Amino acid sequence: MGSATIDRGFRMARAAVFAAFTLNGMLLAMWVVHIPAITDRAGVSASGLSVLVLLMAGAALVGMRLAGPAADRFGSRALVAAAASAISVTVLGPGLATDPLTLAIAVACFGFGLGALDVSMNTQAVYVERAYHRPIMSAFHAMFSAGGFAGSLVGAATQYAGWPPQLTLTCAGIGGLAVTAALVPHLLGRQQPESPSRPEYYDNEDARSATGARERPTDAAEPAGARYDTDPGSSTSSPPATSGPTATVELGAEKREQRRRRTRKVLSLGAVAFILLLAEGVAADWSALQVRERLDTSEASAALAFGAFSATMTLGRFLADRVSGALGPVAIVRYGSLLAAVGFAVVIGSPWLPVTLLGWAMCGLGLAGGVPQIFSTAGNLGGTAAATDMSRVFTIGYLGLLAGPAMIGWLTAVVPLTAALTVPLVLTLACAATARVVSR
Repeated sequence: MGSATIDRGFRMARAAVFAAFTLNGMLLAMWVVHIPAITDRAGVSASGLSVLVLLMAGAALVGMRLAGPAADRFGSRALVAAAASAISVTVLGPGLATDPLTLAIAVACFGFGLGALDVSMNTQAVYVERAYHRPIMSAFHAMFSAGGFAGSLVGAATQYAGWPPQLTLTCAGIGGLAVTAALVPHLLGRQQPESPSRPEYYDNEDARSATGARERPTDAAEPAGARYDTDPGSSTSSPPATSGPTATVELGAEKREQRRRRTRKVLSLGAVAFILLLAEGVAADWSALQVRERLDTSEASAALAFGAFSATMTLGRFLADRVSGALGPVAIVRYGSLLAAVGFAVVIGSPWLPVTLLGWAMCGLGLAGGVPQIFSTAGNLGGTAAATDMSRVFTIGYLGLLAGPAMIGWLTAVVPLTAALTVPLVLTLACAATARVVSR
């Protein structure tokens, strides 16, 4: 479907969600680039910083789990507004901290807001994607990467200019509040513009299996002429007329079976997200060190490994939507995982820097599109709990992002770092074998 046929309200919603992803990445980067100055001011050691990182991650997980049901109850637009405002305010907290305790509180509050925004903005992204009737989820995630890159440049520039962290983070927070105020009115809410009739954009196998109507999430986009009561617990269509105890028992059994199938689907999607984010975390945290240890290069040359990985991941996310539209989400996860596995194999076996950098670039390109496809599938399971489903998948996947680097760190106590990369290689192969789980 061409962009000219898309309702202006949906195009504005897409731009608003782009802004939310960019804001999330940029404010996170503003904290990251100021970590050395902030920890020095608060008197936090390297081991103390590790505790703070875990605390922030734990707070983000709590934010994710609470944001899902809240978005289903109150609407994801309200949650985006609250979470984006929260991180715009709390990003200043670490800059004002003067001791480990106040820094821990500030980091926890910021992490909670980041987790809540992750779920709510991805829920909005699913609804906008549904309105467009074609894959656009990966582009949103690419904007998160672009926001992180922009934030790192701004943070580096202000530090070079001699700005204290308090001033930089205050300006970032004020800018975040302004962006939030501008984007929220354009998000999809309870009153939505009409959309054209809905064609399928699944792959061929998915289209054949995707029969039957699905209930609509609280603030999802609808076909032209359709109007739904979006208050929680309500539905525009009545259940089939039934009477008598036998019909009641059958209906109850059917609903229980539907819940069991839904739970299995969510857990399966979470498992695939866990693997892909584990591999991504390993590449992000260990690529530079692997190059330096394996090839005995300078730190500047080793840094090129992460640069190759992050550059191809950003590029891949901008390209993945077109590939998904042509081949389907299963192909993105299957062949992307295979490409990542080949990349890890190249890194493990290569004795030359250019080939090793090529391997890390293959990892970035292969891992780029999979996670957005998983989140899109989770948000399109039907019913009125789209955000809750996504929050569960998010939580499981995020655990992989945390567990991957730690697992490799533990393994390096008994095997070389390069050999430890066999773990993500094997897991990405397993992910390729189970890619069918992301079918719609």
